[in-house]
Amino acid sequence: MDLNLVAVFVAVYETRSLTAAGRRLYVTQPAVSQALGRLRREFDDPLFVRAGRLMEPTPLAASMFPGFREAVASIDRTVDAVHRFDPSRSHKHFRIALSELGEIGWMPAILRAVRSEAPGMSIEVVPMDVDALPEWLGRGVVDLAVTPSPVAGSFAQVVLKSQGYGVAMSARNPLAVGPVSLDAYLAAPHVAVAGDSGSPNIAAALARIGVAIEPRVRVNHFTSLPLLLAGDDELVATVPDTIAEGWAKTWPVAVRPLPFEMPPVDVRLYRRATTQQPAALDWLYRVVARAIQGSSGQFFVIHGDALAES
Repeated sequence: MDLNLVAVFVAVYETRSLTAAGRRLYVTQPAVSQALGRLRREFDDPLFVRAGRLMEPTPLAASMFPGFREAVASIDRTVDAVHRFDPSRSHKHFRIALSELGEIGWMPAILRAVRSEAPGMSIEVVPMDVDALPEWLGRGVVDLAVTPSPVAGSFAQVVLKSQGYGVAMSARNPLAVGPVSLDAYLAAPHVAVAGDSGSPNIAAALARIGVAIEPRVRVNHFTSLPLLLAGDDELVATVPDTIAEGWAKTWPVAVRPLPFEMPPVDVRLYRRATTQQPAALDWLYRVVARAIQGSSGQFFVIHGDALAES
């Protein structure tokens, strides 16, 4: 079989799109369609059928994919070993899924590490969507993702940090004077951040003791929290404790231990499962992991100095 057909099969399977497969392979969409036609005749099976905007694999295609993917990955790595990926000459574009906190805390360290060795490489931050991550990493929509939320699927991953959580509130909140009881915690009005990638872990910890909370207020950005908490004597928020302790240095905010058991959450770096650019992705995966592991996080930028003076 023409090995180009195998590459087309893998690209269509991973992207679920003839157009996206063509972009990956640097060929036109009609060329991908022609190659797919040859594959269909070769195997006497449609292989991919349209379902809405996606090309979904048939059972035969699903059974063929692991072997074909391994073959393409092996060839790519052999070629990369000969040519040796040189980050200093790379102009590749990569996409990293980060939460708002991840972008604030770790993107500066990531960017410094990447640019120090690969000044021509471009990095795009994609707003985190925990529910979409399995599809994004499976299809190569993003190359890497950093999240404390478990991601379903067999993706390469590494633990970067362990993060504890606490209850943040105004220093004038009556709950700030001592340990917070579970009843008081549940009765308090909560503020939560939409899309917080740590919220599934909080919900799971509460579910283990048979309770749940319904936030009274939802905001879009973590940067809103210090001002909201400082200006309200009742609101509370369940947030990473180290970040809240940083807020307390410049805001009238207090942090108290959670009134329920919640083990520290592992923040993990996930890597996409698709086959393209393996050597460059190997390099980026290592560089991003080292950058975050060596960083304390630039969360101090969420502070209140200017507002406190006004």
